[in-house]
Amino acid sequence: MKVNHLLPVLPLAGLTLGCNHHHDDKKWTAEELAELEAKWGFDWAFGGIGTFAHLNHVKCLTEPTEPYDIAIIGAPFDTAVTYRPGARFGPRSIRHASGRQHSLRGYNPRADINPYQNWAKIVDCGDIPITPIDNDIAQKQMTQALEQLGMRRTVSSISSMPKLFTLGGDHSLTLPALRALKKVYGDREIQVLHFDGTLCLPKYACFLLTRNTTAHLDTWNPHAYPSYWGTTPFNHGSMFWLANQEGLLSNSSSHPSVHAGLRTRLTGIQDNEDDTAQNWIRFSADDIDKIGTQGIIDGIMKILGTENLVYLSVDIDVLDPAFAPGTGTPEPGGWSTREFINILRGIEGLNLVGADVVEVSPVYQGAGEETTFAAAQVVYEILTSMVKRGLQDLGRSDKASKDEL
Repeated sequence: MKVNHLLPVLPLAGLTLGCNHHHDDKKWTAEELAELEAKWGFDWAFGGIGTFAHLNHVKCLTEPTEPYDIAIIGAPFDTAVTYRPGARFGPRSIRHASGRQHSLRGYNPRADINPYQNWAKIVDCGDIPITPIDNDIAQKQMTQALEQLGMRRTVSSISSMPKLFTLGGDHSLTLPALRALKKVYGDREIQVLHFDGTLCLPKYACFLLTRNTTAHLDTWNPHAYPSYWGTTPFNHGSMFWLANQEGLLSNSSSHPSVHAGLRTRLTGIQDNEDDTAQNWIRFSADDIDKIGTQGIIDGIMKILGTENLVYLSVDIDVLDPAFAPGTGTPEPGGWSTREFINILRGIEGLNLVGADVVEVSPVYQGAGEETTFAAAQVVYEILTSMVKRGLQDLGRSDKASKDEL
């Protein structure tokens, strides 16, 4: 009886199977393909697959022959934090917030370029698959991945080395990024421009700062509590200390690295002395009230110049929690989004070899997603500067060639 019920369906099933192959042998013309692209190729801000700014997605780590000039890569890792977790969801949320950016509407008036329609092939490489269980393995995974991506061939002749832009993830990912740059650039000195609300260079400083009130800082021995139990030196507050120990940063007094936006509590003046000994110069968040954004810009450019290799690291907590509450270690008294973007635009002449935006923890932001929108805008501004700098380098190269003739 049941078989009889199925009999009328069988011819229809056969018809359906037959129809599935109706267009298999069709030869599509270039005009037809162009028409399909014109009809269906555009994504609205709220649609499409969630890549950064609707860029093409390439699994760069498994497609080693894919060339690019600038690669967006996510590092969803947050098990090296010392306070609030959640930054592992940063890459996904930043990409989501970048949906309003699009190559067809990416023109940046301040720079007079569209970074997404210019000389640089920019791709979204997806995320590095990072274990959330073992930090030693995690840092090896990040280091190897960024080394491989940093050695990729470029499309344009403007740069022989691609630039990597990493979306965090907690701030510990900057150490693997600097290790990768060392592999790529060898003995060339690299300086860092580090925007952050906290100063965490000594081995245990950040561990302490997140666990003590101002009343304890005057007498606290930075080795007393941590040394009893012992701890791994790898965390989101020790990466520049480790980088210094590994010789990844410039140790020349004429080429120091720069912190900007600092405003946290310290264990004591020794923290600043340790910082200076590791070849860093500091700009506090309060400096903006005395010298303005232009003073911050001029100070940074005077130190870093336009020819030295610079890695730019942005901890989103450089912004005041009023503008970016979605972060793991919020520090009141920071810069506004407008002030910070103004500073980023003013340092567009830096010779950037890579960048990151880290510590975006979307679970702590408001319903308006202000933190991730700010982070996506920061990425856009830095990409704009990278592309504009490339055009300037091309112009200098063309001029040099003409002079030789």
